[in-house]
Amino acid sequence: MGETQSQKTRWVVLILINLISLGCLVWALHDVSWVDLKEDMATINYWWVALAGAFELSVYLTQAVRWRLVLRPVALLSFRQAVRAIFVGLFTSEVLPFRGGEAVRCFLVTRWTKLPFSVSVASVLIERVFDGLWLWLGLWLSLKYVELPRQLGYVNDGLGLSVLAGTVILGLALFRPRPPRSSLGGGGWRHHLVVLMDDLAQIGHSRYLYFALLQSVPYLLLQVIPIWAAFQAYGFDLGLGAAFALMLILRLSSIVPQAPANLGLFQILTKEFLERAYNVDPSEAARFSLVLWGVVKVMPLIAGFIALAITGARVGELKKAAERESQSGEATVPASS
Repeated sequence: MGETQSQKTRWVVLILINLISLGCLVWALHDVSWVDLKEDMATINYWWVALAGAFELSVYLTQAVRWRLVLRPVALLSFRQAVRAIFVGLFTSEVLPFRGGEAVRCFLVTRWTKLPFSVSVASVLIERVFDGLWLWLGLWLSLKYVELPRQLGYVNDGLGLSVLAGTVILGLALFRPRPPRSSLGGGGWRHHLVVLMDDLAQIGHSRYLYFALLQSVPYLLLQVIPIWAAFQAYGFDLGLGAAFALMLILRLSSIVPQAPANLGLFQILTKEFLERAYNVDPSEAARFSLVLWGVVKVMPLIAGFIALAITGARVGELKKAAERESQSGEATVPASS
């Protein structure tokens, strides 16, 4: 009975999320002239579009380098495996609801390296702490030097508190003595917290963690280039500062539950940013939001589809297997290395 009720709740939440995302998309595009969009697509500079797509793919290659550094103390994951797991996880998050891609990439690493699933999850949590730290610093600098809505100051404060909490947890895991694994038995949230802290400690007692923290800087900065290149392709006279600020807003918005591929919220945030911060014509800003969405979504989706085909499993099966792994530590879907 409880499981049925949970499924109903998930469906209700999913429907609401998609309706809200659809509403955002309709609102963002309500004044778009489709004739003008057709003309835009005919006159856009596709050399800049190609450059944007290439740099968008390079973002995930940089992430693979960082993830290997995080995992280095506990598993020797090859660059090829890291890239494939990241792209399969990205594809899963973009096409399925509730963004289960992170669990899928952790599951793939567990299958390929025999690393405990909880340790793989701990590595992703460390990545999120690093991302949060640099995003907070970047947003603080943007608020200081780029004209942005003042409401983002509250977002920055909330992000700062979240980063502080994550840093404290990570710091405790780094410097506390590791208990023997045999003492981690039991159940409940206390047990899960102790296991998480131990998993973080396995990774944290290593100099590679500091290299991974530094690697997060090019990973973040590379995400600016596709947006800036899209500005150039579209003929906007906007610099790297504007691209950096928009990147931060779009990255932060990805935390919010939304429709697959961020459709809807992506468009309205891009449109509002350009219109309010840089006085871009609303219709032109809305049309550009579609172009930018294609630039940053299409190539990674294609790469994710190819990575999934090489892996030899269906995305739904991988997601279910990852969920079972998180609950029981067992999985049945084969994934070739």
